[in-house]
Amino acid sequence: MKGVFTLMQKDLLLELRQQYTFWGILLYVASTVFVLYLAMGKPQADVFNGLFWMIQLFVCINAVAKSFLQESKGRMLYYYFIGSPTQFIIAKLIYNALISVLMVVMSLILFFFLLGTPVLNIGSFVGLAFLGAVSIGLVFTLMSAIAAKAQQNAAIMAILGFPLIIPQLLLLLRISRSMLGEVFREGALLQMFSLLVGLDVLVIVLSVVLFPFLWRE
Repeated sequence: MKGVFTLMQKDLLLELRQQYTFWGILLYVASTVFVLYLAMGKPQADVFNGLFWMIQLFVCINAVAKSFLQESKGRMLYYYFIGSPTQFIIAKLIYNALISVLMVVMSLILFFFLLGTPVLNIGSFVGLAFLGAVSIGLVFTLMSAIAAKAQQNAAIMAILGFPLIIPQLLLLLRISRSMLGEVFREGALLQMFSLLVGLDVLVIVLSVVLFPFLWRE
């Protein structure tokens, strides 16, 4: 784990040196939520739910997209000699998951402040938002690694990532509707939570298994 934390520290230092990316994403979130506020004021619960998750999707993509695309070939060769591919991909997964959670925290503050709080159980909704941010961050970290090997084409990340993220988005939308007042049959929420966590575990396993092959390329 020492190597993992060292690589995460490297990513954090790069983020602090290139703060324009962070502030650009924050400006994107703030301007988007403000325009929604001007357009519809306090939206209904279902509209609030759909808008929230759609914005989180694009915010997390923008935050994670540069993860591998900013790494030059020379730098990747240097990483090849100082660490293992497993350490490298685990560090990227954890760091991008944390960045996604940070973006969601900012989005939640802006949403609740400008668009109101139609959520009945705010604590559960915030916890689900964190889990959803982690899910989106994990998927697009793996897609970013694949796109980086395809002549660093960011469009490939979106093309490959959206079919994989749709099941998770549908689960997040369904689970969050229970926190907006919709009633589900007994045990349904637990099944959906288990499925969402299982998809996250599957993405992590695929990343650890497949990334060494990308690494050697």
